[in-house]
Amino acid sequence: MSIRVAKSAGFCFGVSRAVDLVEQAAKSGKQVVTLGPIIHNRHVVEKFQKMGIRVIDTPEQAQPGDTVIIRSHGVSRSVFERLNNRNVEIVDATCPFVKRIHDIVSKAEEEGRLPIIIGTPTHPEVEGIAGWCHHCQVFESKEALEAWCASQENLKNLAICMVSQTTSTEFLWKTCVEFAKKQFTNLKIFDTICRATEYRQNEAAELSRSCQAMVVVGDLKSSNTGRLAMICREHCSRVFLVDNASELDSEDFRGVTDVGITAGASTPAWIIKEVNKTMSETINVETVQEENFAELLEQSIKTLNTGDKVIGTVTGIGNTEVQVDLGTKHAGYIPYDEVSTDPSVKPEDILKVGDEIEVFVVRVNDQEGTVQLSKKKLDGLKVWDDMAAWVEDKTTVEGTITEENKGGLVANVKGIRVFIPASQSGIAKGGDMAGMVGKTVQMKITEVNRARRRVIGSIRAVTSETRKAAQEKIWAEIENGKKYHGVVKSLTSYGAFVDIGGVDGMVHVSELSWNRIKTPADVVKVGDEIDVYVISFDPEKHKISLGYKTAEMNPWNQFMTNYNVGDVVDAKVVKLMTFGAFAEILPGVDGLIHISQIADRRIGKPEDVLSEGQEVKVKITDVDAENKRISLSIRALLEQPAEDAE
Repeated sequence: MSIRVAKSAGFCFGVSRAVDLVEQAAKSGKQVVTLGPIIHNRHVVEKFQKMGIRVIDTPEQAQPGDTVIIRSHGVSRSVFERLNNRNVEIVDATCPFVKRIHDIVSKAEEEGRLPIIIGTPTHPEVEGIAGWCHHCQVFESKEALEAWCASQENLKNLAICMVSQTTSTEFLWKTCVEFAKKQFTNLKIFDTICRATEYRQNEAAELSRSCQAMVVVGDLKSSNTGRLAMICREHCSRVFLVDNASELDSEDFRGVTDVGITAGASTPAWIIKEVNKTMSETINVETVQEENFAELLEQSIKTLNTGDKVIGTVTGIGNTEVQVDLGTKHAGYIPYDEVSTDPSVKPEDILKVGDEIEVFVVRVNDQEGTVQLSKKKLDGLKVWDDMAAWVEDKTTVEGTITEENKGGLVANVKGIRVFIPASQSGIAKGGDMAGMVGKTVQMKITEVNRARRRVIGSIRAVTSETRKAAQEKIWAEIENGKKYHGVVKSLTSYGAFVDIGGVDGMVHVSELSWNRIKTPADVVKVGDEIDVYVISFDPEKHKISLGYKTAEMNPWNQFMTNYNVGDVVDAKVVKLMTFGAFAEILPGVDGLIHISQIADRRIGKPEDVLSEGQEVKVKITDVDAENKRISLSIRALLEQPAEDAE
């Protein structure tokens, strides 16, 4: 029989960091407590209990003066607040990858997005993540996500942010993501599965394919250990999940010639070593993989290579560089010009001592014990990864137009140069392209060529998408009489076309004014914002007839509201007839001054006294509302009442 041990077996970075923080706190002589078991491994917990370290279940059990260590799973925002009220020292051992998820869901909720978490609802990590937002949904299977989606109304209108438990399986995450992409049109996806977890799971899958039996070492309560066993069972019929070496039974391996060993992220190196040793001593082993597990663990966590992405803590900001503690014997530093892609940004503007940051390893000098790091390079790599994802997801992104050239526009999107062809700028041919420079715009990334560092974007894709959504909304809700605020887009001899939010409707010339007009331009011009209402519509032909003139605008209604019989008004003579003269009181409202009411004497014809265009004072003597006729008199103003003559 031969035994092979997975190189990734044992503590991950986050767990190792949490254990180290507990040990450091204990050595300082402080009264140390952990909020919940520091990791999911009873052997480690028992070891710490022997050192006098207590485990508490709630913040209220902490005593003033205690040093309370938050475990790597993290806790909710409210737990931090409750601890702050207990007068204790808080040491936050939350895994940096988990803390990043806290920030993502918190920011998502501020943006109006509903966080969806793929993971086990009762797992401490998931409970902690959920505690950084007020409302979220947690699903531990694709079926649960499907059932929830089926129960929702207006699903496509939901703004969603999607994250995963760090120890979730890649298969579960990918199947949920593929389903979500088909359900939500406004979806942000963050792949938050820990890469160490992904590597461990992939290695376990590979090992179990080639071994007749697999031993998975870890605490039975550990989620990631359970998932490792599940993955191994997909490829191997004999999988044994053991807490320690004492649970091994040689009978289980009878007839087996090849055994693989892996372990969960919360399993100490000494337990893995003990399992390997026990199997080699009690089972007839031809080939035993001899490993110094302490050294193996050190290598998996501490070894630095050029091109690695590592987590560190800012320990100082000097005049030329930022010092970073990577938890190794190396002294890490970031030169100022490697802090940000924006040269105007000062390191102290975005970093402070104590910050945990992810950086890119540029150069390792083992002789001098130094490692040069770059935040800029890592940010740049992430942006290129994001760019590729944005193309696939058709994500709308924001950028600033920096220049205009012959072919179109150039935008800056998170430090990356994005070319926008003129045809995709959203500006009509011959339009003012230069006027876009300096503006912040929404666009979609349509093409990414990482090798040539070429990125193509489209503003038009966003405006077209927005317009299409607006059109669907209008046709879904339109009804006769509904009012819209629109913009006049064009004029013809027979009317005006008005954009009511993605759809054009036509206001016939007869519906523009109560008065007689020669052309639509007498009332409106292109670019005017006007209020219109629906007269009729045909969804099949995509035609909408709109009205602009309203009852309130009707001159006759205005006259009836503001004028009465007996009122004296100014009027303009607009037409002379043999029987009298018509005078305009309001635009569109004329009254008749009968020839007998033009003067206080008999006249032969109206033009003997009046001329067209003449302004006169008249008295309203009668109103026929039914026939919309008004009688006016100049003579009534010329004749003095008897009482005034005395």
